[in-house]
Amino acid sequence: MRCVVVGATGYIGSRLIPELLARGHTVRAAARRPDRLAGAPWLDQVDLVTADVGDPGQVAAALAGQDVLYYLVHSLHQRDFVERDRAAAQTVARAAREAGVRRIIYLGGISPAGQRLSAHLASREEVGLTLLGSGVPTVVLRAAVVIGSGSASFEMLRYLTERLPAMVTPRWVRSRVQPIAVRDVLYYLTRTAELVPAEVNRGFDIGGPDVLTYWEMMRRYATVAGLPRRVVVPVPLLTPWLSAQWVNLVTPVPRSIAVPLISSLVHEVVCRDHDLAAYVPDPASGLTGYDDAVALALARTREADVPSRWARATTPRTRSLPPSDPLPTDPDWSGGTVYQDVRELATAADPTRLWQVIETVGAENGRHVIPAARAVAARPGRVTRSAEALRRRLVRPAGAADAPLSGWRVEDAERPRRLRLRAQLRLPGRAWLELSAAPAAQGSVYRQRAIFEPHGLLGQLCWKSFAPVRGLVLGRMAHTVAAAAERPAPVGQPW
Repeated sequence: MRCVVVGATGYIGSRLIPELLARGHTVRAAARRPDRLAGAPWLDQVDLVTADVGDPGQVAAALAGQDVLYYLVHSLHQRDFVERDRAAAQTVARAAREAGVRRIIYLGGISPAGQRLSAHLASREEVGLTLLGSGVPTVVLRAAVVIGSGSASFEMLRYLTERLPAMVTPRWVRSRVQPIAVRDVLYYLTRTAELVPAEVNRGFDIGGPDVLTYWEMMRRYATVAGLPRRVVVPVPLLTPWLSAQWVNLVTPVPRSIAVPLISSLVHEVVCRDHDLAAYVPDPASGLTGYDDAVALALARTREADVPSRWARATTPRTRSLPPSDPLPTDPDWSGGTVYQDVRELATAADPTRLWQVIETVGAENGRHVIPAARAVAARPGRVTRSAEALRRRLVRPAGAADAPLSGWRVEDAERPRRLRLRAQLRLPGRAWLELSAAPAAQGSVYRQRAIFEPHGLLGQLCWKSFAPVRGLVLGRMAHTVAAAAERPAPVGQPW
């Protein structure tokens, strides 16, 4: 079938496209900023178009000749998101009817019946009803919290649990939620394109096998992530608005997103039916449990295991990452906390000579390391000794031998450009050191990137408390490597 995905650069849209392609559908990717998909491994397999849902002409052009429309757009980050989403839904509904689209599929939120809804949930319900009344057979899938790296609800849960071993919270931590893994959301989205009979026009609740309170979700997240038990003290006086300000203070989730999401947590969002099973059977292996979904979401962290470019975010074998992993199109604040210290130095040495110095760091299968890197996480008293060990190593006389040093190993090497080391030290988190050489108009450029993925509050404090020491050591390391590259290689030595 010919499928158009409106909102192709969004959290769900960017993950849905490769799934549709894998099922043999023809895909048109429509987005307000399609350039964000540049470099995607499947880009040459789709028709990429610009479509701002506020522009009726662009929407009509994007929907022309399509069988199935996936509408995956919302304006939660905008102050007037209710009005924006209402107008956009009306524009899309009219364009779909005029273009002869045979089915609309929309992903909304579960809305508890008989309650006054938050602005967020009320808007999602209104958009769904608008599409259902378009005259085009429409399937509205309603989900609660989607578990996967990049999901705004999951990111809020991640940062709160990671950063606060104890917290005072409002009563919404006792609200029941039925979370669903992102891979199961994609399973239902792709199968509803093929739903029979074609005239089905209704909404369906979708959820995972677990029904949990928000507090239970945080507690079980901590267990899966290997964090100590979290302590929560509910306080009834904290309003959703005050809660959102607090969330904005301790997490990178923008206040414009945190406020409507927190406001929705006062509601219990649990599936009222499983009627979709009459049309689309559950996955053969069963729906993903909450703990497994969290483990998948934590498997990779943005900028640590997963680079920010499409070219390195995929492999020739898989052609795409698991949907629970971060993607380059995800917001900058998503994908987990990763700290970086990046330094670049121009050097008169040619790139080949600079690479020889860098490569020596990974000599003997990675057992040799830059000692000063260890000092980044060491006690302050060891900094001077480690830095001096680095200096002696890089200025050693001809014939001198390196003593093997434990603590780091070579994880990846792109010769003659980049060397990546991973720490084998006992740290409250994971650490990498990436060294690279690039040609320049005169000589070369040495780039050094220290990466630290903290584990819990202790990891956060570790990185921040050692800021002065870290700056001294890593700065000296960069200058020492650049200086070593500018010296002639000793006779009989590899560099």
